[in-house]
Amino acid sequence: MTASPLTSWQAYKRLLGYTRRYWKLFLLAVVGFLINAQTEWAAAQLLKYIIEAIQEKDQSAKNLFPVLIVVLFFFRGVGSFMGTYFMSMVARHVVYALRMDLFDKLLVLPASYYHSNSPGHIAAKLIYNVEQVTAAATEALKTIIREGTIAIGLFAYLFWTNWKLSLSLLLVGPFAALLVRTASKRFRKLAKRMQRTMGDVNHIASETISGFQVVKTYGGEAYERNRFDQASLKNLKNGMKMVVTGAINTPLVQLLMAVAMAVVVWVALQPGISGETSPGEFVAYITAAGLLAKPIKSLTEVNEKLQRGIAAAQSVFEVLDLDNERDTGQRHIGRLQGDIEFRQVSFGYDAAQPVLKDFSLTVPAGKTVAIVGRSGSGKTTLVNLLPRFHDAQQGEILIDGHRIDEYPLTELRKQIAAVGQKVVLFDDTVANNIAYGAFNHLPRETVVEAAKAAYADDFIRALPEGYDTRVGQDGMLLSGGQRQRLAIARALIKDAPILILDEATSALDNESEYFIQAALERVMVGRTTLVIAHRLSTIENADWIVVMDSGRIIEQGTHAELLAQAGAYAQLHSRKFAEDEPSETETA
Repeated sequence: MTASPLTSWQAYKRLLGYTRRYWKLFLLAVVGFLINAQTEWAAAQLLKYIIEAIQEKDQSAKNLFPVLIVVLFFFRGVGSFMGTYFMSMVARHVVYALRMDLFDKLLVLPASYYHSNSPGHIAAKLIYNVEQVTAAATEALKTIIREGTIAIGLFAYLFWTNWKLSLSLLLVGPFAALLVRTASKRFRKLAKRMQRTMGDVNHIASETISGFQVVKTYGGEAYERNRFDQASLKNLKNGMKMVVTGAINTPLVQLLMAVAMAVVVWVALQPGISGETSPGEFVAYITAAGLLAKPIKSLTEVNEKLQRGIAAAQSVFEVLDLDNERDTGQRHIGRLQGDIEFRQVSFGYDAAQPVLKDFSLTVPAGKTVAIVGRSGSGKTTLVNLLPRFHDAQQGEILIDGHRIDEYPLTELRKQIAAVGQKVVLFDDTVANNIAYGAFNHLPRETVVEAAKAAYADDFIRALPEGYDTRVGQDGMLLSGGQRQRLAIARALIKDAPILILDEATSALDNESEYFIQAALERVMVGRTTLVIAHRLSTIENADWIVVMDSGRIIEQGTHAELLAQAGAYAQLHSRKFAEDEPSETETA
């Protein structure tokens, strides 16, 4: 499913590839940094100029000196602004593009990715890891270009002034390179650990926040705090290790540069070495050599940010290189009739433990089939195969006589509406939750009609802002029954030929269920409906009932036929379905 991992250079080169569309801005930034770099060695040259003017008592040169200082700092400011502004513009656009690419990728990844990765870790990649890429794409790149051009300019000036003397500065190069390389490997290793621990922190926080009721009900505060504390401590330790590595690396490189400088000064001060070098030239040379300390220090310190960004880029590109949902369908469709056929379908999340085994079932268009069975019998997995959230590992599923993988995913899913036992609502208005996604263009009148059909209009109008009331995160400002009715209204507004109801009335009280059941019976007319339910009324009104156990059909028939058989269905019916006040315990 994934390609071979990218090397550090491959990841950084690919990251820099995002800058190609902004090459004009990038060029302006480079020009700005080049201008800024020239002012560094020009400052040393200006020092030589004033010393010689003082020695020679050249008053005109002395008078020109203040003007030259102003001009120097003017160009330094212009260059610094150009470089910083345009490089930041390029870098932020790169981060924006990368984040959007990652988000777009998450929208087309198969369900298996979400099963094997927690929401907290996925969110950490999208938010934390991409933000770490900023360190490589903004601050690091800006520092490398700015300080790198300054260092190159100063070295060029030193070699132009006295190339023999300047050679001694290069003696420390191999030692500095070795230090930087060693530190880079450790930075990158620690950065990957930081990403994992940040994912753990985010994951635990997300679970605790979303499950706060369970945490408070069962006294889990201390347990969750301990989990969060342990994950945060790991993150802290890895962060401190990065600090220590940087704190050791930078002084060592500076010490090497100081040794080189000491050698240069010692050699320059030996009799006969200076030759005809004037005091102004000598001071300018030593000043330029001293100015090297700042860019060398900055280039050494940026290594931490660079390696952290590269590690983050590797993590992001790993996701971007994952395979999308398989979507090879070419059969374009209008509106399907809704004939469904499962032919010897087998599927398992774990190949060693199949959930569905050689399952075969035909559902004629417009009919309602109820699927019952004990928990874990494979009912929900079965209906999730229909919109291809998973693909059957053996056998095939057909709609209107054609395999479902012949239809493009988008068009296939347009034909299916679903209401599950776990209602998902977004922190948006009631109206936008009903007319969600591709249906948000529908007029308010259509939204109200769907709400009325789901018996949700009355409670919606009683909300503070009616249909414009925000429902909160996951609809937490509404009751369970209210959330369920909004989900049913969302399914109604889609007007799809195939309807899946997975415990769609499980969160409703008896009075609400009565109204919803009446609404669903109207909606089911002319639609192919697969119902997973444990309520008596839902089962009895189905055209056909399928009893599942361990991924297979063990009984099927009408309600009366199955009761007459006195088999598994009759036992389930007597235990769970025959009560006047149905139990809320899930059995299906």
